[in-house]
Amino acid sequence: MTTFTHDKVVPNQSSTLDKKEQVADMFNDISGRYDFLNRFLSAGIDISWRKKALEELREIAPKHLLDVATGTADVAIMAAKQLQPDKITGIDISEGMLEVGRQKIKDEKLEDTISLLKGDSEAINFKDETFDAVTVAFGVRNFMHLEKGLSEILRVLKPGGKLVVLEFSKPATPVVKSIYSFYMKIVTPGVGKLFSKNRDAYKYLDESIRQFPEGKHFSSILDQLGFHQTYSKTLSLGICSIYCGTK
Repeated sequence: MTTFTHDKVVPNQSSTLDKKEQVADMFNDISGRYDFLNRFLSAGIDISWRKKALEELREIAPKHLLDVATGTADVAIMAAKQLQPDKITGIDISEGMLEVGRQKIKDEKLEDTISLLKGDSEAINFKDETFDAVTVAFGVRNFMHLEKGLSEILRVLKPGGKLVVLEFSKPATPVVKSIYSFYMKIVTPGVGKLFSKNRDAYKYLDESIRQFPEGKHFSSILDQLGFHQTYSKTLSLGICSIYCGTK
């Protein structure tokens, strides 16, 4: 398996914990404020990003969907309403995020459709060819071993099943790029510290985005791992991207 620069980006360089453990601790720490900060920092645009990503699954009408790095279950809940599959399973390494997600699912009365489990993207606890579709929203940057996580997703997909990844990317236009860079380096960590008392989490967000193999590079990784019909779409002037591949 190839090791990518982003695989080594961690929230706290001085910690003796590995990336997976640090990421889990980080999200446990900010779980109570995560949804609020998402909406606040993106001005609510992240909602439309998720909707557009899920539309990439419309044509295959998945019956059983896996949401990897489900967090507080935003995508799982949206998928239940937008795609109406029979079953959605969400997995995440942060129990704190899952607790928030379970309450949201209960509030939406979707317990019969969505189940959330503590689970690792690099060792998905399901048999081969279980799911019609897999989604990962803002989670692949947090994989400790990118190729291992993507290979696991490929394993649990049924033939003809589709992966949809939603992830931050870097704008190419110079003016937008400079504004975006200032926002991610200065504004986001400052707001994160103000509301969550965890500045490191939002410094990590910027660093992990900058080091992530985005665009054609990420699509080529999917190709090399065995995904077919791969393609990508940029959103909001390149701030975010959708990546898709089929088994």
